[in-house]
Amino acid sequence: MAQERKNQGFVYNAFDLIQFAWKKRLALIILTGIGFIASIIISLLIPDRFQSKVIMFPAASVSISKNLVETNVITSDTKDILTFGEDEESERLLQILNSDKIRQHIIKKFDLMKHYEIDPKSKFPYTRLMKKYEHNVKFRRTEFLSIEIEVLDENARMAADIANEIASYVDSVYYLIKFSRAQEAYSIVEREYYQSTNMIMQLTDSLRFIRSKGIQDYESQSEAFNKAYGDAIASGNFRGAELLQPKLDTMAKYGGIYVELDYKLEWEVERNSLLKAKLAAAKVNLESTMSNVFVVDRASEAERKAVPKRSIIVIISTLSAFFLALLLLLIVDNIKVKK
Repeated sequence: MAQERKNQGFVYNAFDLIQFAWKKRLALIILTGIGFIASIIISLLIPDRFQSKVIMFPAASVSISKNLVETNVITSDTKDILTFGEDEESERLLQILNSDKIRQHIIKKFDLMKHYEIDPKSKFPYTRLMKKYEHNVKFRRTEFLSIEIEVLDENARMAADIANEIASYVDSVYYLIKFSRAQEAYSIVEREYYQSTNMIMQLTDSLRFIRSKGIQDYESQSEAFNKAYGDAIASGNFRGAELLQPKLDTMAKYGGIYVELDYKLEWEVERNSLLKAKLAAAKVNLESTMSNVFVVDRASEAERKAVPKRSIIVIISTLSAFFLALLLLLIVDNIKVKK
């Protein structure tokens, strides 16, 4: 068989391998045994880590004011405030979960630099901390569009606390992001509303001054005075016409301004009413504390370790040691044959 292998090169069939393995059984047993013992030692050196999970759904992105407060708004948005979010909301939630804001909050709250036993004065401590965090804290979207927060830690209580804190704080981050925008929107509407209110006061004062001149309703008064003046002239009542002339002069002087101010006041009052409704809606959005996520399952303290699976590590390592030993013996045997 050796001569055949020499002529054909490094070629073995299944029967040859079995024969070769049997022939080298002692070396294989020793090498595999070494791998077996090494895998046991290595698996025992790996610390136990416990797993905790939180399952949550993002809430649908809807306007609280439009869905709950405004009664005269027709919108094409058919989402209800109790509706679960879809792809877009899930992706947005994942982005926030992976944000530095969440990461820094968890690191600071649980003092992970100390918990992970990383020396702040060592080389690249923050890089090591980030790698450790990313290795232990993971987020993924499930096939049901829910978001799963998975935390591994050597301390079972710590794993559950970190997972639950992330679930709670992500809602706070959502709120802060929306609050900033809602606050800006409220400030804009509030400014416009009070400007409109001041404009109404100015227009009202101006009209009050004109009314003090005797103009209460320009159109009806103008029509009546002109008719009376015409009748007085027609009947030869020049004294009556003379008495009406000052009133006609006043109407001529302030009439146009009165009409313009009255129109502006009517328009501004209508605009002010709309702004007042928008201000109320903006205030609802600003003060809303409604949750942006639905937490289905909160994390609890695990009773059994999740990793490492020592039996699997030993089995895989032992089999790897066996096949590696067999390969090395085949290579050595082939080199000897060629010589």
